[in-house]
Amino acid sequence: MHVVERRNTGFVSSQSGERTALLVTADLFFRAKIEAVLVRGGYRVARSGPAELAVVELGTPEALGRVRDLVQAGVRVIAFGSHVRVDLLREARAAGAEAVPNSEIESTVGRVVGR
Repeated sequence: MHVVERRNTGFVSSQSGERTALLVTADLFFRAKIEAVLVRGGYRVARSGPAELAVVELGTPEALGRVRDLVQAGVRVIAFGSHVRVDLLREARAAGAEAVPNSEIESTVGRVVGR
């Protein structure tokens, strides 16, 4: 489980107040595309640690647990996965995440970060 530090102004990753996005995916193709969108949106991308936004691939057995933990900690979560795994997308939504198929992840992250 990742620890999130909450301040009055929202979720921050450091003493400087820098915006950080947690990116959890093993897929290098998606990692490169999503990371580029996040950076253009002014986020520092991390693989662990506190964050105000998390982008989580639903490709591993522990992914839904991670989504639940992050949502409970107050982190905005965008989950993504295969369009044929509607069950995983539904479960992520039920846990409080915005969940989209792989084909929509880049545009969804761009909308959320303003890029």
